Amino acid sequence: MANSIRKQQDILEKLKIYALNPMQEEALAVIEKTTNTVLLSPTGTGKTLAFLLPLIKILDPECTQVQALILVPSRELAIQIEQVVRSMGSGFKVNAVYGGRSMSKDKIELKHIPAILIGTPGRILDHFRNDRFSKASIKTLILDEFDKSLEDGFEDEMKGIISQLPSINKRILTSATQGVTIPGFVRLDKPYILDYSKEKTASKLAIKTVVSPIKNKLRTLLDLVQHIGNEPGIIFCNLRDSIDQVSAFLERNKINHACFSGGMEQKDRERALIKFRNGTCQVLIATDLAARGIDIPEMKYIIHYELPRHEEEFIHRNGRTARVNAKGTAYILKWENELLPEFIKNVKGVNISKKAPYKPQFWETLFISGGRKDKISKGDIAGLFFKQGAIHKDQLGTIELKQDCAFVAVPLTIANQLAEKLNNTRLKKKKVRVTVL
Repeated sequence: MANSIRKQQDILEKLKIYALNPMQEEALAVIEKTTNTVLLSPTGTGKTLAFLLPLIKILDPECTQVQALILVPSRELAIQIEQVVRSMGSGFKVNAVYGGRSMSKDKIELKHIPAILIGTPGRILDHFRNDRFSKASIKTLILDEFDKSLEDGFEDEMKGIISQLPSINKRILTSATQGVTIPGFVRLDKPYILDYSKEKTASKLAIKTVVSPIKNKLRTLLDLVQHIGNEPGIIFCNLRDSIDQVSAFLERNKINHACFSGGMEQKDRERALIKFRNGTCQVLIATDLAARGIDIPEMKYIIHYELPRHEEEFIHRNGRTARVNAKGTAYILKWENELLPEFIKNVKGVNISKKAPYKPQFWETLFISGGRKDKISKGDIAGLFFKQGAIHKDQLGTIELKQDCAFVAVPLTIANQLAEKLNNTRLKKKKVRVTVL
């Protein structure tokens, strides 16, 4: 017991978390002792950690097979959970598999079987059908954002997966919203329901309307972004065509941004998030895919450029700001004759005539063609930039290390010069390419 508590404290220290919130405390106690658990809690309240901490406790370090399967609706959520598990430094191997990623990469990584396997339903079912690992030791099944998986039409794949899991003795389902019927094939017998969905986390969220005098809202959007200033935020659109229009307009007006939608290649989506996280991009223009299950920092605002069609979308979009204890604003952009949906109530208008002081882009992102599989660490990368790049500590921004590459934020003013100086240098034993992303 003492060892278990000490291990948990070590994990929290690695994650730089000094206290669990009430939902996480209760989830930890309940999940450990309960066969079936449903956890309902708003986006941004820490559900991932709430199920990972008890999961780590029940894994068997002697077992060499997959012990826990985490099914998720999106690639981004799979990657995010994988990163959290790695950051915990638990000693258990983890892998994420998902559509849009090379199958050969999956096969190579799965030769060293992980204790925790995370994946999207279609890709997991593919591996199941090809018997790439034993399913006999999978005792814990986690359906994260299960409502989204059902909504996105993954029901048949999930049914096919769960029917092949004979040894499940613990099921954990999570969602930010309630009211979704759980299908019978999940075999969720008498679940313990932890319902934090009505917690008053929205009290720190201000919802404001911005009215466009004409149906084309682009000019008003620009005025709003310039009024807010250089704070990072997300502009939500319903359609990919709308993202293209907004992107072209903001580019003409020199607003630094990245785009994020389901129609983009996985590599491009990942890179958009990296640039947004490290400050290279001020704004992310996105569909509802970015409303949940992606790893991005706390932000002060989101903008509904196009009105969400359903209340769930509105809740999830707003959940990207005012998270946990922070304050945030959701701006609703509407034109004069546009009616708000019934679920958007009690909103106040805002005057956006005053512009915030303009600050030019500071960071740029460099790509490095070496990663974890080459035994390269963040410390190795920092050393390269300090020694051979001759930069100061405050000129080195966020380093993101992936399996086969890395991304580093550096000041825009020296990015090209650094790329030229460090290209074709050696990191550990590997000669790496360094280019501006």
